[in-house]
Amino acid sequence: MDESLKKVLINRIKKYESPKRIAFTSKFPIFKTPVIFLRCSIRSIQNILDAKMSNKKKIDFFEHVIANYKTALRKDLKDADSEALTLQENKIINMKIAAEKINGIEIEPGKIFSFWNTVGNPSYKNGYADGRVYSNVNVIKGVGGGLCQLSTFLYWMFLHAPVEILERHPHTIDVNPSSKENVSSRSGATVLYNFIDLKMKNDFNYPIQIKLWFAENHMEGQVLSAEKTAKTFRIVEKNHCYIKKDGKIYQYNEIFKEVSENGSLIKTEMVIENFYQVLYDLPSEYIKENDYNVYDYSELIGET
Repeated sequence: MDESLKKVLINRIKKYESPKRIAFTSKFPIFKTPVIFLRCSIRSIQNILDAKMSNKKKIDFFEHVIANYKTALRKDLKDADSEALTLQENKIINMKIAAEKINGIEIEPGKIFSFWNTVGNPSYKNGYADGRVYSNVNVIKGVGGGLCQLSTFLYWMFLHAPVEILERHPHTIDVNPSSKENVSSRSGATVLYNFIDLKMKNDFNYPIQIKLWFAENHMEGQVLSAEKTAKTFRIVEKNHCYIKKDGKIYQYNEIFKEVSENGSLIKTEMVIENFYQVLYDLPSEYIKENDYNVYDYSELIGET
């Protein structure tokens, strides 16, 4: 293993297990609700006052496709109980409600798209249902659960478009193993109303537009524009690996964006560096099939 990567992995685990800064609400949980409410209120006011925020919808769609993507709506939940199946269907309900708010949104050059400023509050009052929600290293039930799949879907499309990501937050856990080819699943973008957002700015010289629609088992989407672009974008994963320590498993990866113009590569930049705990086992068949590297922490630090 490259020594620089070894140092990164060791430091990541140390910071994960012994963070230098502990959130105020973790020290004093009694203040968690009012602190979140305050921060959400401040963010809402900031979004209202931000002249660059875009919420304009077009009835018709632009002609040129800049990016497109398709994702499955349902996972194969073998031997799942009725509640798990219900939460999965509720997730789809939540995604459809939010997608309707986003579908057709036009972002002018220099303007900003905000997931929450567009979608609004995912409450029972607004038609949302209980779905699966990630909370620290737990999976719980909560209203609006499943919208992270929609935000991740959008983020993956944005990575393939001429936009600047202003805000994106990784998940803290991974609950589903994925194949080596499925890089999008390891490029997640979690959201929490109006606290953790997904934001991007249109860096293209022309307006762009988001289009979303649903088939029976899939959601599909496109980033559209009135004009073509000579640039193309390719997303590449590097240094994907698992690290085992004290009965826990961690996953690390780096995501790079390759920008080409008229067929020639002009820029490569790292856009994501992920590190999180996984909540599934690593069967030998899964590791062998995907040719994944698995390291033991004691070997990384040179212990025998």
